[in-house]
Amino acid sequence: MRSLLIFSCLLFSSCMVHAQEAKAPRPAITGISHVTFYADDFAKSQQFYTSLLGWEQFPAGAAKPGVRFYANHQQYIEFLTPPSQGMADRLHSIGFSTSDAEALRQFLAAHGIAVPKIVTVEANGDRSFLVKDPEGNKIEFVQAGSHPIKHSGTPTASVSTHIIHAGFVAHDRAALDRFYKDLLGFHLYWQGGSSAAHTDWVMMQVPGGSDWLEYMLYLPAAPSRANLATANHFSPGVASVEELNTKLKQRGWVPSAQERPPLLGLDGKWQLDLFDPDGTRVEFMEFKPVKEPCCSAYTGTQPEPSPTW
Repeated sequence: MRSLLIFSCLLFSSCMVHAQEAKAPRPAITGISHVTFYADDFAKSQQFYTSLLGWEQFPAGAAKPGVRFYANHQQYIEFLTPPSQGMADRLHSIGFSTSDAEALRQFLAAHGIAVPKIVTVEANGDRSFLVKDPEGNKIEFVQAGSHPIKHSGTPTASVSTHIIHAGFVAHDRAALDRFYKDLLGFHLYWQGGSSAAHTDWVMMQVPGGSDWLEYMLYLPAAPSRANLATANHFSPGVASVEELNTKLKQRGWVPSAQERPPLLGLDGKWQLDLFDPDGTRVEFMEFKPVKEPCCSAYTGTQPEPSPTW
């Protein structure tokens, strides 16, 4: 009888622990930390991101040898050497900032998501871990360390100080929503399509900020490298696309046949598409809409420029 009582107590305690873990609050997810791609030629990437965009270059973390280009002291685009040259899909992962990486790791584990056993700690104190969403996309969560990246001290030539969104190829919206919306707390920011018959783009805003993730739902069953590079993209925010266009041309940028002139998107915001040396689309977008969007109304906070270095 005494053994049965002890077993019952242990079982009850274990259940209580698991129940508490499942009910633990989700730490804040505040915005985009970074987007990581594969690059075939780091020197060409450097020319594009430092000379043209004016972003500061730093080495990538010790665990991922490569290079990073910072838009501000926390947000960056990262490039790694690809497993093979000429890969069609250039996207490696998308990173989001969180207030507590370890607590978020435990939260996801308690909800049945496969997570690493421990978080990775970088030399600057950044704490991070990587998971996969329902479609296999690599998603990283990063808690900023106590020793942030410091810039060179020279006046910034950056054309944008805020990466406002990133997008990827998507197929099953319902499955993605269960992960990003139901579990992580992202909410619909805007959605629309090239026709009223279907939805091509779904923007899901982070729960604790103004940045968003975009589901790109329109791709063919067998997308080309160009299709993938257009859909797997990121977006630096600007106050004026017209001023951006002038500044880029002053720096020697000559639009290619693929790079369209400034256009007014269906979401009511001006945008200008550039393509980096590997073909990845860099969708510059104004922070504020200039007209009512088609298809649906905005349901979240509009982004703002991030503080400069």
